[in-house]
Amino acid sequence: MAQMTMIQAITHALDLELARDERVLVFGEDVGKNGGVFRATEGLQQKYGPNRVFDTPLAESGIIGLANGLAIQGFRPVPEIQFFGFVFEAFDQIAGQLARTRYRTGGRYTAPVTIRSPFGGGVHTPEMHADSLEGLFVQTPGIKVVIPSTPYDAKGLLLSAIRDPDPVIFLEHMKLYRSFRQEVPEDDYTIPLGVANVVREGKHATVIAYGAMVHVALKAAEQWSKAKGLEAEVIDLRTVNPIDIDTIVASIKKTNRAIVVQEAQRSAGAAAEIVAQINENAIYYLEAPVLRATPPDTVYPFGMIEDEWLPTPEYVLKTLDKVMSL
Repeated sequence: MAQMTMIQAITHALDLELARDERVLVFGEDVGKNGGVFRATEGLQQKYGPNRVFDTPLAESGIIGLANGLAIQGFRPVPEIQFFGFVFEAFDQIAGQLARTRYRTGGRYTAPVTIRSPFGGGVHTPEMHADSLEGLFVQTPGIKVVIPSTPYDAKGLLLSAIRDPDPVIFLEHMKLYRSFRQEVPEDDYTIPLGVANVVREGKHATVIAYGAMVHVALKAAEQWSKAKGLEAEVIDLRTVNPIDIDTIVASIKKTNRAIVVQEAQRSAGAAAEIVAQINENAIYYLEAPVLRATPPDTVYPFGMIEDEWLPTPEYVLKTLDKVMSL
């Protein structure tokens, strides 16, 4: 089994799916000859030709509009938004057009489009390159939102996303692209969308996280265990829309306490939705209110101070201590 970084696992998934299904098309800004700004599509145009892997103008709205039209005609487009902070330019095409295709046509047409995009902080990018905007699409019916935390998950989830009959936003945290390697099968395998993963067993509190915050949560859980002998169960959501509430409820039945960790700002995002669903489905199992460990509700900060803004293991530890004290 090969050791891969997340970016290598993503390239491998795209390669497999381009080979398996001739309806799959990969396009976006600089994804062809240059292989993408992070080299996720490196070598794919040379292998599959410029009719299946190609560059587009610097126009996010046009990229997603093209994807929607191709999907309705029977293709399976995999467009790339070069940095997710620029998704605002394509918001109408995604939320107003793409997400409504199945509903608007009464199921006559679907839009099997997988929008890949780098996002996330901790790498000191310029403004508009790091924002966590998944909450905008958690509130958009018709769109699935997938955020892997490991190379293994990235490959299996991306293959599932491309094969899904409806639109999927596939967000790739930049800090995880080359931060570690993991054994990844070279064969074809999928991980179902909407199914969370319990990445650490525990009995005193549940920590729900996704993307890079899974690794922050795991560090905090290890420190909590060593310092206080308390064991946190950590859930990697993998998919933030739809949320796997069954796995969350099963964990809370064991631990009776929970916190949610997210990199996006505090209000009205995925964490807020998770807390609401826990209240609806598991309130009688709780011995304390569900707490959140998030950045504040400000504009994403400039790179020189983002380390002061992003949730840290120490912040998660304080939140765990607080939920135990209530």
